Amino acid sequence: MIHDKDYIIRIVKQFSEMLATLLLGKNEGTLPEEQQRIFETNMNDTFKMPFEELASKSSDEIIALVDTKDSSHHVPYFELLGHLFYFKNKENPNKDFAEKAKTFYETYLHRSGIFSMPIMSRIGELKNSL
Repeated sequence: MIHDKDYIIRIVKQFSEMLATLLLGKNEGTLPEEQQRIFETNMNDTFKMPFEELASKSSDEIIALVDTKDSSHHVPYFELLGHLFYFKNKENPNKDFAEKAKTFYETYLHRSGIFSMPIMSRIGELKNSL
């Protein structure tokens, strides 16, 4: 069971790192075919659903979904969700994605107790776009 938990958190962190890399890169809002395939694989491995299904849920439903997982995984999941919705909002500006990204980033900061200037600046950017 410990190995299962290690695997899950590794997948979450790898997906989060991939999104952070894409956010820093010059991808012009579109994913090349290989990156799109990796993105979809990561979505399935991490959330067991495609992005569209996850995005159709409310922030509260997604938070409840994360809260059912092992408590040591909550912080990485919220960071990942913030990156995910921020990335999707950059790719295709959408008020719902921006609001969810802001909510998940704020939840990440609150639960982790970490101060992150890049995330604070993203939250400010998201607030200005709403």
